[in-house]
Amino acid sequence: MKRLKYKLLNMEANTSTYTEMYEGSMSVYDPAYPGEEPYTDYSPVYYSGEVGYEITATNRQAKSRPTVVIAIPWKLIAEKPPEKWVEKAVADHCLRGFGVLLDGLNERLSNRSRNDAENGKYYIPHPGGEVICRNSAYFAVRPQKDYCNGARDSVTLYNDGVSREPCVCLCFRILVQLPAGKLRKACKMLCDELPGAVEGFVADFDRTALAGVTELAEKQKQIRLWLKNGEYCAFIANGSILPRTNDGNSPMENAVPFTSTPEDEIEVCGIKGMGVKRGVTIITGGGYSGKSTLLDAISSGVYDHVSGDGRELCITDESAVTISAEDGRSVRHVNISPFIKWLPGGDSGDFSTEHASGSTSQAANIMEAVETGAKLLLIDEDKSATNFMIRDRIMKALIEKEPITPFTDRVKELYCSRGVSTVLVIGGSGEYLSVADRVYMMEDYFIQDVTERSRELCGVCYNGELPEIAVWEQNRCLNSAGFSSYPTGSGTERLQVSDMGFVVIGDEMIDVRGLHDIVSPRQLDALGFMLRYLEVKNTEGIIDLRRKIEEIYRMIETDGLDTVYSSFFTTCERFLDLPRKNELYAMIYRMRKVRFESAMKSDDKE
Repeated sequence: MKRLKYKLLNMEANTSTYTEMYEGSMSVYDPAYPGEEPYTDYSPVYYSGEVGYEITATNRQAKSRPTVVIAIPWKLIAEKPPEKWVEKAVADHCLRGFGVLLDGLNERLSNRSRNDAENGKYYIPHPGGEVICRNSAYFAVRPQKDYCNGARDSVTLYNDGVSREPCVCLCFRILVQLPAGKLRKACKMLCDELPGAVEGFVADFDRTALAGVTELAEKQKQIRLWLKNGEYCAFIANGSILPRTNDGNSPMENAVPFTSTPEDEIEVCGIKGMGVKRGVTIITGGGYSGKSTLLDAISSGVYDHVSGDGRELCITDESAVTISAEDGRSVRHVNISPFIKWLPGGDSGDFSTEHASGSTSQAANIMEAVETGAKLLLIDEDKSATNFMIRDRIMKALIEKEPITPFTDRVKELYCSRGVSTVLVIGGSGEYLSVADRVYMMEDYFIQDVTERSRELCGVCYNGELPEIAVWEQNRCLNSAGFSSYPTGSGTERLQVSDMGFVVIGDEMIDVRGLHDIVSPRQLDALGFMLRYLEVKNTEGIIDLRRKIEEIYRMIETDGLDTVYSSFFTTCERFLDLPRKNELYAMIYRMRKVRFESAMKSDDKE
């Protein structure tokens, strides 16, 4: 940090650009060439011991709030780097621990009579219970320091014969608000307090806790593998705490621990709990009985959770999608004929609208989820279109000309023909009891199997007339026309992400409020940048969307989530959390200005 101190303390007192810090110029002496004048090199990486601090401008409008990537050689913490499969969990654990230390620094900087720009502040994400790939904490191979500091900003390369190959580092990405007009305080923050927090993190690192993180991640991995290869779509461990506090993240104190029904209790990886079998599962019960809480826990299980979250051993098929009605969403060339037999002046096999109704939007949401590989649908009747979900036998007899085929008539077929299971929360209608493989009732957060009782009440099997077998395939493709981050007639890209649930890009304002499996606002920012990356890198007239999305996820897995980030967009947040492929597909499907068209028509053009 000696070189950084020199640069900060020799800047103009009222600087707002910190140019010298970002350029990182240094005079380099190479002992291999004695007597030669030093040459100038540039590197914004500054070292405190073996830990590197890369300081870059967050964007052109935030020069006083730099991005700092802290690279801690993992050998300072443990003998061996974590295996690839557990890196995400270990990085997440470390982020939470380091965040506590930065919170302590912020408490000392805080002065309520002044704002952050005057006080200075460290910014780091504080995640919920989910373990997600993030650009704020990750593992990467980084260069080691290969010089010693001299006077001012000069350095001398090592010439001791020791190999200093790049090594695996734990990297934290943070933002630092430098106090305006206070270079000495800025210097203290960057060169003393921050390295001090890192040193404390390394010195006090709890290796026993790290072993616990690895052990939990191994159990979660094994349960997911068991789900993938077996007859179950979800697992909920006995003792799990499912209810949440008002913040939606923390487990509720004094909540009733979950206990499996005796009929469904199984043991996986030494853990006892309830297995939810594939097929059609109904969760019912009175008001405030815990049925929606159980569905939410199953939904949350698409992500791993940290120890103490209460849901860390609630594991669900990773392809699961939460489905609801979504009045007003854009739909482009979707085959909704399994649920909508005909439309006035339209084709339900190739349906498009600017403003879908509750029933057509829910039909489109299901068809798109199936198209993108979902093997489990999660549906709460309170968030659904009633006329889409059910039509009882009396109404069927009364209304003969009805275009809507209710979900009750397709839910069994969806599993038998496509292998797509469904878990439904139903409290107001018994129609689904006839088609369910299993029925569970919640009462005061206790679950019981009432499958046999429900069959007695409604008959052993469903004796209604079922519709003809449906065509579930989609026949559409994405045309590149309008698939752009540039507004029409503009030479400047536009990307904004609103915390109200909208992504603005190019000419589009995409409503993503219906993507219920988004669990972090940083996932929305990542979705915006990922969409922008797909658009600016596209060279195809007809876009193979599946291939493009697979490619971007492979790139992120190899090179990191930050590869999609661009500092050009000054209103977007710097921290990104990786969303699932399901949500990236779903966002693109909600675009209004692009051209989704029939694949058959596209073939005709060619």
